[in-house]
Amino acid sequence: MELISERGYRRTSLAAVAERAGLTQQGLLHHFPTKELLLVGVLEARDRWDLASAAAYSGASSTDTLAQLVDYNATRPAIVQTYTVLSADSVTEDHPARDFFESRFRTVRESMAAALRAEFGDTLPGGLTPDQAAPLMVAVMDGLQLQWLLDPEKVDMPASFRDFLALLGRDAGQDDGRETP
Repeated sequence: MELISERGYRRTSLAAVAERAGLTQQGLLHHFPTKELLLVGVLEARDRWDLASAAAYSGASSTDTLAQLVDYNATRPAIVQTYTVLSADSVTEDHPARDFFESRFRTVRESMAAALRAEFGDTLPGGLTPDQAAPLMVAVMDGLQLQWLLDPEKVDMPASFRDFLALLGRDAGQDDGRETP
């Protein structure tokens, strides 16, 4: 993950990954027979870490859990950078992670819609349905990550995400971990 973050997928060799992992190239190929499978394995590992992080907040509301995930991502810029670079690069037709990201975004939109439905019902306070708001939430989360990576001193990703939740109509009286002025 670190090498892909540093060099990009196309400039990362299996030999370099094997060396960084303390393996021979043949040892790496035993676990990941192709570079494409290694890439998908890296992306799947990142998603598993996110799910494990979200599971730690099982008693929280759906949007609180998402806010906690944003907080968690703010502690790991290299992983966020890898995800951001690969997701953007995957829009090319021949990219080996294109299928992964197409499937992932469908699943994430469905999850976001379910989280919003669990918290707000069939209509959010602003009038949108959870299915309408879900792609916007994904866009905000990914867009905030990009802005934060480019200007971490000016973009407070967790605070900005909570501001977005307020725009969705999240009850201002709910405790979001920030002080109320």
